[in-house]
Amino acid sequence: MTEAPTRFAGFRPAAFAFFSELRDNNDPAWFKPRKAVYEAEVLAPFRELIAAVGAALHEAGLPLVGDPRHGIFRIYRDVRFSPDKRLYKTHAGAVLTRSGRKRDPGLLYLHVAPAESMVAAGFWHPEPDLLLRLRRAILDDPEAFLAVVDGLAAAGSPLSSDERLSRPPRGFEAAKGTKVAGYVGWKSFTAHAALSDYDMQSPALVDRILDFARTALPLLEWGWSVVDGEAPATMTIRGPARPLPKPDF
Repeated sequence: MTEAPTRFAGFRPAAFAFFSELRDNNDPAWFKPRKAVYEAEVLAPFRELIAAVGAALHEAGLPLVGDPRHGIFRIYRDVRFSPDKRLYKTHAGAVLTRSGRKRDPGLLYLHVAPAESMVAAGFWHPEPDLLLRLRRAILDDPEAFLAVVDGLAAAGSPLSSDERLSRPPRGFEAAKGTKVAGYVGWKSFTAHAALSDYDMQSPALVDRILDFARTALPLLEWGWSVVDGEAPATMTIRGPARPLPKPDF
């Protein structure tokens, strides 16, 4: 018997109400009696969304895999070394990668939060060795990299980084005075698109995410070519223009 395709109906308003209340009541006394609400209104539909997006990506030939069971980040914060001792995240996040494992470089990220939902893609704080190789790829073939940058900007999801050096790092002095001088000091390479609460509650969300994945694919393939030791290629970018919030991977 053929398995029925996974369908996503959209998050219900209760998911956003849960996170809104959690922001004001970030403690176990409030959360524990409402853990079942989190599991029913956030976790269960999020797993459905990942499965549906994964199926849509597969059908479209995009090499990203979602794991509904393990691709979602825990709601519990690691507060051991943080001055912020709030125990719970006030959003939900998940990733899809080429293997489905969270730590694979080059990912599609989904973020669910009241008025702050988004989809993002790229290479967020890659390991030092990969970051060095990405920077070297930018300097070795600036035109290929700038083609990706220009395409993302034209699609309304410009390339960004949450951290960057003020000058080219040691070993990249040759970048000074070039069009890529700033980029070689970036610590992340990501693109984003905002999703409204209305988007998140619509079955059309899967198509919105798929459109963005197509937009971001040249960035991912550029980085994957570095990961795999291949020369980056120039690709055509298309996708919707959307405002973008700051990512939180």
